[in-house]
Amino acid sequence: MLGLHFRLCIFSWVKRMYFPFFSCIVPLLDKCLQNSITPLRGPVWVSKGEGFSPSGAKMYIHGVLLALHQRLKSAKNYCKQMDFAIDGQRGEITEKGILSMTTEELYLEQEKVNKLIEELQVAIKSYKGHLSKLAPQLQAEQEQCASYVYQHIKRLPANMVLPQGLQLKVYENGKDTGEILVYITKKEMENNCRNQPSVMMERLLHMIHEKLQYSADFKPTGLNLIPARLFDEKGQEIKNPLLLKNEQKIWVSYGKDYRSPLNRVLSLTFDKVTAAEKDGITVIYKTLLDPNVDLLPGCDNWEACTEFPDNFQCTNHQTLQNLEKVDMDSHFIQYKADPQIVFHVSVAMDKMRKALPRRMDYRDLKVPSTLWPLANMWLITKAGMILSRALVQSCLAIGHPIRVETDDGISLEGYKLTVQKRDKSSIYQHWGFGNDGSIYCKAYPEFVLTYLEELNVREEVTQMEHHIHHGAWSTAHQEIESSSAEEVTVPSQRQVLQKNVNNSNQKQLSGPLDAHLMPAGPLRESMQLTVALVRKLEEKHPKASAQRWAIKHEGTTKPDQWKHSKVENPLWNKLTYMWPVLPNGELNEDFDWPIEGLLVPNSPSLKKPAGRKSDWYIPVRLRALHNGDRDKSKAITIIGPDVTNMLNRQNIHPEKKQKTKENQKMHPDEEPGMEIYKIEFQHFLDKCTTMLNLPTAARRLFTEKGVELFLLKDLERDQLVYVSCGEPWIDPHLTMAQHKKRLLLNNLASDISAIHAYCIMRNPEILVLGVRSNIAAGAKLFVDRCLVAFEEEKLTEELQENQTEEMFLNIKDDADLPHPKLNSELQKAHHQQFEYRDKQIINCAFPGLVLGVQDAILYAGTEVVLVEKKPDDTNQRWIWRDHDRTFHLMSDPNLVLAVSMPSMQPRYSKCALDMKGCAVVLQKYKEYSNGAANQKWHYMENAGVFSAFYSTVLDQEITAANHASVCTFSVTSREKINQPGYYFLSHSGKQKFMICLACARAIRGKKELKKLPTGSMFFCASGSEEANNFSLGPFKCVNVMKTDLSTLEAKNTLNYLEEVLASLRTETSIQTISEKISAAMNQKAVKIIAYRNGAGYRNGQLIIASTFPMLLTMCTRQLELTRKACRLYTNDGILMLTLPDLVTWAVNECFRQSDSEEDYKERTAITDNAEGGTALDVEDKYMEKVKIKSELSLMTPDSLNMIDDSLLTIILRNPIEVWVSCGEPFLPLDALQKAARQEKQNWLEKDKILADLNAMKHKMRQLQGRRITAFKPSTLVPTKSPVQPIVVEGGWTEETQEEMKLMENIQHTETHFSEVQASQFKRSSPFSSKLLSSKHRCLYDQPSAKRVWAYRNGYKPEQGVYAWGKTMSELLDNCTTRLNMQQPAKALYTPDGEPLQSWDEIERDMLLCVSAGNPFLSRKAIKQQVEVRAIYARIRKQQGPDATNIVVAPSEKLKGQKGGIALAVSKQMIPEEQ
Repeated sequence: MLGLHFRLCIFSWVKRMYFPFFSCIVPLLDKCLQNSITPLRGPVWVSKGEGFSPSGAKMYIHGVLLALHQRLKSAKNYCKQMDFAIDGQRGEITEKGILSMTTEELYLEQEKVNKLIEELQVAIKSYKGHLSKLAPQLQAEQEQCASYVYQHIKRLPANMVLPQGLQLKVYENGKDTGEILVYITKKEMENNCRNQPSVMMERLLHMIHEKLQYSADFKPTGLNLIPARLFDEKGQEIKNPLLLKNEQKIWVSYGKDYRSPLNRVLSLTFDKVTAAEKDGITVIYKTLLDPNVDLLPGCDNWEACTEFPDNFQCTNHQTLQNLEKVDMDSHFIQYKADPQIVFHVSVAMDKMRKALPRRMDYRDLKVPSTLWPLANMWLITKAGMILSRALVQSCLAIGHPIRVETDDGISLEGYKLTVQKRDKSSIYQHWGFGNDGSIYCKAYPEFVLTYLEELNVREEVTQMEHHIHHGAWSTAHQEIESSSAEEVTVPSQRQVLQKNVNNSNQKQLSGPLDAHLMPAGPLRESMQLTVALVRKLEEKHPKASAQRWAIKHEGTTKPDQWKHSKVENPLWNKLTYMWPVLPNGELNEDFDWPIEGLLVPNSPSLKKPAGRKSDWYIPVRLRALHNGDRDKSKAITIIGPDVTNMLNRQNIHPEKKQKTKENQKMHPDEEPGMEIYKIEFQHFLDKCTTMLNLPTAARRLFTEKGVELFLLKDLERDQLVYVSCGEPWIDPHLTMAQHKKRLLLNNLASDISAIHAYCIMRNPEILVLGVRSNIAAGAKLFVDRCLVAFEEEKLTEELQENQTEEMFLNIKDDADLPHPKLNSELQKAHHQQFEYRDKQIINCAFPGLVLGVQDAILYAGTEVVLVEKKPDDTNQRWIWRDHDRTFHLMSDPNLVLAVSMPSMQPRYSKCALDMKGCAVVLQKYKEYSNGAANQKWHYMENAGVFSAFYSTVLDQEITAANHASVCTFSVTSREKINQPGYYFLSHSGKQKFMICLACARAIRGKKELKKLPTGSMFFCASGSEEANNFSLGPFKCVNVMKTDLSTLEAKNTLNYLEEVLASLRTETSIQTISEKISAAMNQKAVKIIAYRNGAGYRNGQLIIASTFPMLLTMCTRQLELTRKACRLYTNDGILMLTLPDLVTWAVNECFRQSDSEEDYKERTAITDNAEGGTALDVEDKYMEKVKIKSELSLMTPDSLNMIDDSLLTIILRNPIEVWVSCGEPFLPLDALQKAARQEKQNWLEKDKILADLNAMKHKMRQLQGRRITAFKPSTLVPTKSPVQPIVVEGGWTEETQEEMKLMENIQHTETHFSEVQASQFKRSSPFSSKLLSSKHRCLYDQPSAKRVWAYRNGYKPEQGVYAWGKTMSELLDNCTTRLNMQQPAKALYTPDGEPLQSWDEIERDMLLCVSAGNPFLSRKAIKQQVEVRAIYARIRKQQGPDATNIVVAPSEKLKGQKGGIALAVSKQMIPEEQ
């Protein structure tokens, strides 16, 4: 394949052409080589710029000549067969096709074959001539070798500088596989960078991103979508691209720190061994494993042996003498199912594997990966033993003494790490763990476990003479070892790599290789010694980390095990590392022993790093409680988000550092990275909302002392915090009475805050339109106190004194100056001066700037700014309506110029709410006389200002009340006015309640509200007498009817309420407060049993909640509803919209049940005691008493506070049964039972019919069997008919009368069964049609739209698409669009070609063929059409255009017959194939 950049050069034989590709003239191939209708040209050779190579042409010619000779040979044989046929020698003919030819066809075929032979001979001669012409060039290429094709390239001057390029090997951070080659030119990287490494680095990252985005293996794993950092092999970050070298390996990070791709862990290695006898001595060798043998892992299938098994049958010594020997005193494991399979187990450092390999990939794996996936998992017991998770009967132990030498020439003494059978009494298998991360054997505490690759072991590992005597070594082996020391050479990594390169045929011993791959030479151990026990290094030694280990938590059996680790360094918790001892060296009893995990070397220090601040930012872990919760044991541990990458990116990029410094100069109190910490705080609140199951979003955070928190960075680990949904701090140590007092005071303060805001906004001072900042394009607008009159007088005096009026006029007329340099007085004056001309609001100081909007998408709330004047822009033109005093935007007249009201303060404060500075925005036009004062303007043409809030006092008061959440009844009392509002109906549906915006906002979600039409005159129903039955009004404590906020009394009412609040704050008794204001009820948690609507009493879920939204949310989750729950129904079908309504229903239901029992007893007593009166009088007295009792016992949500708390607790002790709906109406409880009974009845009916049908079929089989086995002969009866003189009657083949009658019954029963099934399918809905009204039945009907799979006429069904439609015409239109048909679809067919005429014939997910009006065409018909067209084109090409001229003329023989015509072909005959 050619590269991306090449110079196109075309060679035809020996000529070189530099013509454009599409215009080059290439000769046609010989006719005998043409194999298609389209003529082929060639041959040509394309190069990247090098010269013509004749060797390629030679290979091509040899191939063509071979093919031509074979074809010539077959053509001559065929011609010989034709000669036999012509001579009449048919016995010599072997081609069957020749035997079927006529004499004329034989002569025509012989002529064609002779012509083909001549063409082949000419072509062979031509190609041989080309080959002879290439002889000199082939000889020159053979002499000059590779330099032949570069003869035309001139040598470059010695002083010429060539552009250099880089080929980089790119890997993903943390991986050493998936290498991708990236080519980068140095010139492109340094272009316009001015030798700035940061700019070149950014360009290099973008260039790498462009190369990697087309690779499916690279996926961003950080917060960035493009690479953010580069690292080299040593983990050093690359900051200067000029230091990169060709073929260098780099690792790409998307914001995260460097992660080493070589995550080594301590693992087991299994080598298959065999034994042979030599001079009476058993010698053990390593051998190869047959991959076809299936071995079962697990300790139950293997037996651990302290020595080589005795039941092993030794093999021939001669065949194993080239293999590596194994120490006899080593420990082995033997396969129980096959004693001939024995493995030697050793310890080595291996890569950490995240997933298990497949069995089919055994050739690329080692034995432990295939047999024991848990070979790198270890169990640390409380006694100090380190057991293998794969083989629990094996454990780590200390081995023979060794001596290792490093690159520095330092000799280190130590011991080999081995695997032995577990022995609790052996001290050599017990290990200790130091508080510095070291692991040592208790037999030799001065030797610790060491990762040798970090020490750069270079030469050899020598097994020393030893005098250790323990159970692992036998006496015989000790004697052998004491006489002569055995040396085992362990090469370094470079030596191993070089050895593997030199001996490419040598295979790894421990891998599952085939037996026939046995190498000829001697086998050597390919794995070097990577771990051993070496004397402990100094703490400040540069390689001290090689002796520091960690236990990485893995597995799901004990998911929270790592949290019990007590390590000072917080990085251990981030990496889920564990350590079994405490900082004081004692064993950590909090662990769930034994500890399971991976043994990882080079772990971080256990002590907290001192000095400079670490680059790691550990996410804070806090214990959170709901605001006011007393039980600290319910605290939930929540971990904050990890913002390490965000902080690192801010520290890395210099431009971000510069922005941080500039921001710190503007805000000296704000620390760098404050925005990131604020994001962390918001994400933590989001987690609290979910994990604490709060009814609304978490908004505030408090400490145990009530101090509000705004950031998480200064908090301690596991600190207790309280989460609030916006309410103030609730001290959990306060009594319930104090809680109620604080709640009442907060509610009263909230009401006073709303009234205080209303008093400020109802009477705004004179505010005019102005520019917030410098007068320039994009400047925002706001309202401010009018300063034009004062400034104009002052400016006039100053201008008269300085005589600068001409300059002022020049500046005023010049609209092109972006930043006019005026004095402060002139600037303030012109900030508020505008002119309304030509439907544009123009700034007087700069007529080139007008009021408009910049956003293309307009919506309510869009800010109005100054824009450059454009006469044709409708977003700058305003329509003034004098009668409404409003400015309407011309592009959307429904949007008007308005003042955005100030935001409300959540808590009461005496600081004044300032109307100045409110932004000017677009709002939807309000067609009300009152409540839209912020949309009313007055243009004072003389002064050149636009005055805001130019309306009546009542309009301003209603506008302020709606925004401050104050009921308008307190303002206007019972006066009916035109204002915005909503209405709802009473429970009976007969009474209509109209309320204002503030009250509607307060009861939203509790009632079904509908908007009042424009022009409605009403007063708010919150002040009516009927409102006592409902919880209306926006106030929490204050009574709407007793609060007078009219024009004259609003200020006095506010002062009075402020005095009451101040006095209540000094009160200490809850009883005193309750006498002055109504206490708000503290809603208790309610228990319910939730069922699905229509499911009856099946699958109920117990749910406890304290708010109605939380109740609906938990119902949706626990009932696994497909949509969000929005309605609750009781068993009598009553809709519940609030929690008080539900509690009220439960109380009334409890009273009703108790009253029914008492009524029964009273009625029995009255009947028994009635002596003198009649039974009718007794009945009347009883009914009157029941009526009075029912009226007295009926409770409302507002009267719940009159019930005793103990009684309410007893009533709510039992769960309330409710049925949850997602919006559909209530379904009776017996609907499911009726459906089940109907389904059971249907099954019984069908079962009876099927049983009868099977019995009749069985009887039919019996009758047929008896008739056939009887073999009754038939009778021949003569007849008088000449057509059939004899008739066969009777016999065993003729059905009897009983069989025919039984067959009729079977057919009748099958017909009846089909009818029953059809009728039951129509009634398959689980709900009866009588239970569903017409307006509800649509919930259970299938949608009328049908989906089909449509494909075009003549195409394959696989080339179709889905189409939808509700009618035939709609489906045809959708098919036209979905299939991109050039003509509209007009007909539909089935795949068999049957037309579909009606909508009922189309079924869901049906396969349809769509036609534009043409008849149905199958695939065979399409192929036939294509074949006819091809024949037509071939005839015109071969015999000329006149060959297809057809003349239609009547036949002479058929002239007299009606409709008879014949086709006569003109002069030239159409061949037979046509």
